[in-house]
Amino acid sequence: MTQTVETDVPARLDRLPWARFHWLVVCALGVTWILDGLEVTMVGSLSGAIAKSPSMHLSSADVGALGSAYVAGAVLGALFFGWLTDRLGRKKLFTITLLVYLTATIASGLAWSFTSLLVFRFITGTGIGGEYSAINATIQELIPARMRGFTDLVINGSYWIGAALG
Repeated sequence: MTQTVETDVPARLDRLPWARFHWLVVCALGVTWILDGLEVTMVGSLSGAIAKSPSMHLSSADVGALGSAYVAGAVLGALFFGWLTDRLGRKKLFTITLLVYLTATIASGLAWSFTSLLVFRFITGTGIGGEYSAINATIQELIPARMRGFTDLVINGSYWIGAALG
C-alpha cells in the first residue's frame, strides 16, 4: 500500500518574509557569479601575456584552445552536475562544484605544460558549469516568488561586477 503525502512547502516558502537567510543566499550565489565574471575576463585580458610565457611557449591557437576548453567544460559541467544535483541535492553539489572550480583554478596557475593547463582549464569550466545549474535552481527554490525575478537579475547580473574587475 502506498500513501501520498501532500505538502504545501513551496507555497510556504513563497509566503515567508524576506529575511537574513535570503540575503545570505543572494551573497553566496552572487559571489560565485562575480568569480566567474572575473575568471573569464581576466583570462581574456591576460591571454597576450600567457602566449608570451617563456616557460609555456604557447601559440595564439593554444591560447584559443584554452578558452575553448573552459567553455566546453562549462557546458559539460552544467549538464553533468545539473543532472547530479537533482539526485544529491543543491547544497552538496554547490559546495562540490565550487571546490572543483577553486582547486582547478589554483592548479591552472601551477600548470607545467600546455596539456596540463588545458586539462585544468577544462576542469575549471566543469566546476563553473555546475555552479550555473546549481545557482539558478537554488534561486527558483529558495527565493519567494514575489522577489524571484529581481533577485535573479541581481544574482546573475553580479557576473558583470567580476567582469569589470577583470
